Amino acid sequence: MKIKYLIALFLGSTAALYSQQINDTISKEAKIEEVAITGSRNKKRTVIDTPVPIDVIDIKQVSQSTGQVEVNQLLQFSAPSFNSNKQSGSDGADAVDPATLRGLGPDQTLLLLNGKRYHQSSLINLFGTKGRGNTGYDMNTIPIGAIKRIEVLRDGASAQYGSDAIAGVINVILNDRDKGFEGNAFYGMNLFKSPGDKDVVSDHKIDGLTFDFNGNLGTKIGTKGGFGNFTAEFINKEYAIRNANPAIYEAPRQRFGDAKSQNVYFFGNVQLPLSDNLIFYSRQGFSNRNTHAYAWTRGANDDKNIPEIYPNGFNPIENTKITDFTFDNGLKFKVLDWDVDFYNAFGSNRFTYEIDNTLNATLGIKSPTSFNAGGHSLLQNTTGFNATKQFGVLEGLNVAFGSEFRYEQFQIIKGEEASYAAYDINGNIVTNDTPKNLLVTVPGSDPVRYRPGGSQGFPGYALDLNKNRNNFAAYIDTELDITKKWMVSVAGRFENYSDFGSTINGKFATRYAVTPQFALRGSVSTGFRAPSLAQKYYDLQFTNFQGNQLVTIQLAPNNSDIATLTGIPPLKQETSLNGSVGFTFNTGKFTATVDGYYIKVKNRIVLTGNFPRIDLPIEVQEKYPFIDQAQFFSNAIDTRTKGVDIILSYNETIGSGRLTATLAGNYNEMEITSVNTSDKLKGKEDTYLSARERAFILSSAPKTKVNLNLNYKISKFNANVQLVRFHQLTLIGYNGPDDYQTYNAKVTTDLSFGYDFSKNISLTIGSKNLFNRYPTLQREAVSAGNTESGGIFDPVQMGFSGRQAFARFNFRF
Repeated sequence: MKIKYLIALFLGSTAALYSQQINDTISKEAKIEEVAITGSRNKKRTVIDTPVPIDVIDIKQVSQSTGQVEVNQLLQFSAPSFNSNKQSGSDGADAVDPATLRGLGPDQTLLLLNGKRYHQSSLINLFGTKGRGNTGYDMNTIPIGAIKRIEVLRDGASAQYGSDAIAGVINVILNDRDKGFEGNAFYGMNLFKSPGDKDVVSDHKIDGLTFDFNGNLGTKIGTKGGFGNFTAEFINKEYAIRNANPAIYEAPRQRFGDAKSQNVYFFGNVQLPLSDNLIFYSRQGFSNRNTHAYAWTRGANDDKNIPEIYPNGFNPIENTKITDFTFDNGLKFKVLDWDVDFYNAFGSNRFTYEIDNTLNATLGIKSPTSFNAGGHSLLQNTTGFNATKQFGVLEGLNVAFGSEFRYEQFQIIKGEEASYAAYDINGNIVTNDTPKNLLVTVPGSDPVRYRPGGSQGFPGYALDLNKNRNNFAAYIDTELDITKKWMVSVAGRFENYSDFGSTINGKFATRYAVTPQFALRGSVSTGFRAPSLAQKYYDLQFTNFQGNQLVTIQLAPNNSDIATLTGIPPLKQETSLNGSVGFTFNTGKFTATVDGYYIKVKNRIVLTGNFPRIDLPIEVQEKYPFIDQAQFFSNAIDTRTKGVDIILSYNETIGSGRLTATLAGNYNEMEITSVNTSDKLKGKEDTYLSARERAFILSSAPKTKVNLNLNYKISKFNANVQLVRFHQLTLIGYNGPDDYQTYNAKVTTDLSFGYDFSKNISLTIGSKNLFNRYPTLQREAVSAGNTESGGIFDPVQMGFSGRQAFARFNFRF
C-alpha cells in the first residue's frame, strides 16, 4: 500500500511543480496516516485527490541545489504565485522580507507550523514597495535546516483555519527524522559588476559574503516510536552596497543595498508516546537576528546635520534586533474512535531599534550619536482541540470539528527621550505650546527653517503602549466521497473577537475524476481577516524625504483624536469571496495542473496617503501645529484579483540518467474597484489613496511570473538550471500620476552542479543570477530623488545585488 501511495504521489500530485524534489517529500520511514496535507483534515486524503491546489516543496532538495539560505527567498524563486523581495531603506522591513501569495497583502496569507497557527511579526510595513500598512509573518524566523517540507495551499481557507487565510495557507512541516546527524556549510559571495555604463558602483568587487552552517540531529526516544529532532543554524551576511555613481548622480542615498545581518536559530521537534493511546508532542523554536541597514544620507549642509559633528554629512545606521520564540505542546489520543488533538501554541516576536551614526539636530553639538529608539513586540497564545473521525457513509465520510481560544498582545516599547523629542534653544522639550522664537533654527536660513527633532534615520517611539484582545473560534470540516470518482467538502467556521465582534464563514469544494488521468476540481468560499492590533494602535511621528524635502508626518492610531477629528472610522474586518476552478491531468511521465482563481476583497485595510496640512480639518491644524502631513490605517479599498496557475512537469530517462523538467507560471491581475473615503474626506479620494499608493498595492506581485526548472541526475552527478521571468512593474514617483517609473521584465538564471562523493558527503557549486540581472535603472528618478528607496532602482522583483557564486558542502553520519 505504501509503495502504491508513493508512486501515485510522484506521478499525480499538484506538487509536480517540484517533481524533481518530491522523491524525499515523504520519507521512506513515514506512514501514510502520518502525512499531513494542508487544506484537508482527512488523514486518507493526499495531494493527488484534494479539490484545491496544493504544492508540496521538499526544502532539503531545493536548498541543496540553490544558493538560498532563507525561507522567503527560497520560495520566491520556487513558487510562481509566491512573491517576496529584499528591501533597502525601509526601516524595519530591511530585516524582514514582506511576502505575498497571489499578489494580496502579506497579512492575507496564514502561516502554520506543523498545522498550528504561527505568530505574526510585530513589525508593520511602512516604507518600501511591498506590504505598505500591512503586518505579516516572518518566515525567516524558521531555519531552513529544521524544515522537512512546505505545503502551500493556493486557495482561500478562512472557513477552515480562520483569519489571514484569504489568499491561502503556508504550512511549514518540521523535520521528524529519528536517527543520525545531517549538516551543511554554505559560502556565497556577490561578484559586483555594474549593470549600466558605470551607473552603479560598489565598495568592493566582492561583497555580500554569506556563511551558513546548520546541523540537524535526530534521535529515538524510548521504544514505541518516540523521537527528538533538533536543529541549530548560524547565518552571517555582509553588506552588498549598490550606490548610484556620485560622479554622475546626486542621489539621496549614498549607501543603498542589502543589509548586514547575523542570525542564530535553535528548533526542536519532539514526540513521545506516553501509552498506546496517548502521544505527547512538543515543538520549540528560538531565533535571534541582528540587522544593520543604512538609512538615507544627510548631507553636510543639510538641515538635519550638525557640521561640527559630521563635517561631510552622515549615513544613519538602523541596528535592529529581532528575538523570536515558539513553544507548542499537545496531546494526541482517541475518544470513542475520534482522533483528538489537544494543544497550546505560544509565540512571541520582539523587535527593537538601536540607531547609530546619527544625531538629534535640535541638541546641536551636544547631541549623542547613538540612540535607543525603542521597538515593538507581539505575543500570541492559542489553546484548542480538533477531533476527526471516519464514517462508512457512501464511499467514505470524514468529519472534523474543533475549537480555539486565542490571546494576542501588542506592545510599543518607548525609546529614550532624545530619540523622539525635539528640544528648544533652552534644552526643553518642544510641545504644541512652545513659542516659535524658542525653536532651534538653521543658522542663516531665509526663510527661517527649523531643525527636526528625534534620532535621524529612524525616530524613537514616544510612548509605552500595551493592548490586547482575545477571540474564540469553532469550526466543522466535512469531506464526503459520494462515489469513487466524486467527492465534496463543506466547512464552516464561527469566530468572535473581543474588539470588533463576530463573523461566520463557509467553504464548498468538489473534485470529480472524469478518467483515472483527468480530474476537475473547484471551490467557492467566504473569508475574513481581522485588523491586527498594530494596525489599530500603531503610533509614530517621523520625518521623511519627499522630492528632497523633509516633512514631519504623523501616523495616527485608529482610535486617536487626530483620526476621529479627520473622520477616519474604527477599523473592521476585511471580507472576501473566493472562487477557483481547474483540472489535473497525468500520464505518468507528464503531469499538468491548471487552476483559475477569483478573489474579491471588501474593506481591505491599507495605509492611506499623506494628507497635507491644508487638507486636514481646522481643528487638527490648530491642535497640532508641527504636523506637516498625517496618515492613517483605514478600511480604505475594495480589490478584485483574478488569475491562473499553470504547472507542467515531464520526466524522462535519458541514457543512464534522469531528466526532470518543470514549467510553472502564474498570471495575476489585481484592480482596485473602490476607494472608501469617510464622509469628511469625500472628494479627496486621490489623497486617501493616491495614484502612488495604488501603484504600490498593485505592484505587490508581477502580472506574470514563470519558472522553468531543468534537473539532470546521472550516477553521482547532478546538474540544475532554473530560469525565472518576472513581468514588468510600474511605480509612481512623488510628482503625480504621470511620474512613471517602469521596471522592465527580467529573467534570472541560476545554475548549479552537484557531486556525491559518497552516501554521506556531497558538494554543490553554482551561481545565482548567473548573467548579473538588475532591475531597470531609474536614471532620471534618482537624479530627482524620486525613487522610494533613494537608490538607482527600487527593491522590486528579483533583488538588486547582482550575481552570486556559492558552494554548499553537505554531510551526514
